[in-house]
Amino acid sequence: MTVRNVLLTIEYDGTRFCGWQRQPNVRTVQGLLEETLTRVLGFPVSVDGTSRTDAGVHALGQRASFQGEYGLPVEKIPLVVNRILNGRTPEPGENSDLRILRAEEVPPEFHARYQCVGKTYVYKIWNLEEMPVFCRNYYCHTERPLDLQAMNEAAASIIGKHDFQCFQAAGSNPRLTTVRTIYGLQVRRGEGAGSASGSSDGPSVEIEVTGDGFLYNMVRIIAGTLIEIGLHRMEPGAAAEIIASGDRQKAGPTAPPQGLYLKEIYYDAERMKRCAGCL
Repeated sequence: MTVRNVLLTIEYDGTRFCGWQRQPNVRTVQGLLEETLTRVLGFPVSVDGTSRTDAGVHALGQRASFQGEYGLPVEKIPLVVNRILNGRTPEPGENSDLRILRAEEVPPEFHARYQCVGKTYVYKIWNLEEMPVFCRNYYCHTERPLDLQAMNEAAASIIGKHDFQCFQAAGSNPRLTTVRTIYGLQVRRGEGAGSASGSSDGPSVEIEVTGDGFLYNMVRIIAGTLIEIGLHRMEPGAAAEIIASGDRQKAGPTAPPQGLYLKEIYYDAERMKRCAGCL
């Protein structure tokens, strides 16, 4: 057998996970995935994930790669792994909160994190006075109506190449640079939740952002800032002023983790730009 390099596409509900990264004595996405793959393939598997999502954050399209020698056909990996995951959930018959969507063989030099050229995140807000209890792990709750026009006006100032130090969590590990490029950022009514034109009906508001990289908590701080603007606690022009200042204290609060979804990861820059609407 030869060593094969496999790229996985994964979705998960982050509610019961202590984030992506493996940690001793706690349940993490990477830890559960490695444990199950090791059981299926018969050797110690170590997966490299593209994004290290925090506790409570969800993923619609996380990617991870691993290498090894094994006999199972690559396309069968999701079927076997998902069957095992569904058999070890807390409640009998309950679906797992982690699922492999796709497995594909990639060139030996491919690495899920290092070859990534960009990501899309979606932040979901329940924008009614009361929120159903079943939505509490999947939305940020904002009771007062949001002004989507003001939020989109502010979002236009965030698009582009900037030093985003102001949108980085205080105390983050030092980076070589805090300059990033945001290719797309829009605020809209959620699908099926109201008018696509952004009218006031419907309970869900979504902030979708695509960029070549994100600092720690950057998306949640952008979301928190746009929510403040949508509530008229800040003016739309504040977004540009905050970026120019480089001051985290001038930005809005860090929005809660449960509203955040890693939607898609890109390995093709042109495709990313098309999806962001800038081509």
